Amino acid sequence: MSLPTDRETHRARMPADVDAPDKVAYGLTFRQLAILAVVALAFYGAWRGLHTVVPGPVLVGAAVIVGGLSFGIAVGRRDGLPLDVWLLAAIRHSRAPRALSTTDTASATPDWVRAPKNRVMVPAPLALPADAIDDGGEIRLGATRAAMVAATSVNLALRTADEQAALVDTFGRWLNSLSTPTQIVVSAQPVDLRSAARSLSQAVDGLAHPALADAAGDHARFLDDLATRRDPLRRQVLIVTRTNNGERGDHAARRRADDTVRTLSGLGVTTRALNGAAVTAAIAAAADPYRPSRPGGLAAPDAVITGPDSPPRQEKGPR
Repeated sequence: MSLPTDRETHRARMPADVDAPDKVAYGLTFRQLAILAVVALAFYGAWRGLHTVVPGPVLVGAAVIVGGLSFGIAVGRRDGLPLDVWLLAAIRHSRAPRALSTTDTASATPDWVRAPKNRVMVPAPLALPADAIDDGGEIRLGATRAAMVAATSVNLALRTADEQAALVDTFGRWLNSLSTPTQIVVSAQPVDLRSAARSLSQAVDGLAHPALADAAGDHARFLDDLATRRDPLRRQVLIVTRTNNGERGDHAARRRADDTVRTLSGLGVTTRALNGAAVTAAIAAAADPYRPSRPGGLAAPDAVITGPDSPPRQEKGPR
């Protein structure tokens, strides 16, 4: 009697709108019904107060216009957001200050503001969620801490059904073990192939064998041609783990990051917990992905900068 080599895998379709609000009545959510109810009550109050002063056709026409706009705002969407939420965000953005500064601009005008304060828009205070980043890679977020893990991706399409089920089961166990807010960021960033081609071309002369030098030169020309014809991108996966308020341990966030590295290593991906310099570079790249990466040798935030030791001064006494 022979047993089947592959177990039967059951697959279930999961809708993409699992976070969609519930429909209450007539295919509308509670928020949409509340917006329409408020507009209806406002129109009823306007009708009761103005039907003896304003002609009826004018009120009906205004009701049709206002009702159509209200219905469009209630059921419309823009950029994946409900239209009323999108409009409120647009209003807040238009009223928000255009310039921010880390210095205190409320009590005193900065020195670099040459014009009088009543003629120039003074930058508003910049409140960042992160206070500091230590050398171990822990990000201080007020009373909590966070750490960052970098991981590579895995291609499920190249795996068998049993391997796919095992990978999904491992990833599901990690998700079920999370007890604090965790963020997974998958981004694509441009790759600078011209610098790699330039470095490879400079190293050709130092190779011992001519055949190896020819292969390195061909590869450098290939990279340079690829950078000219295409816009290559690389995929980056970052996992940010946080601690709870009042969680004991000075390095609880780093411990959670190490646990994440050990768990996700079972998926066949390469993971590593980032140190302070790598976390700083990752945050800078997330803020401006098209700027060149932070060069090495620069100090991380919250690091003490010391200058070179100066030679001792020689005191000259009276002759």
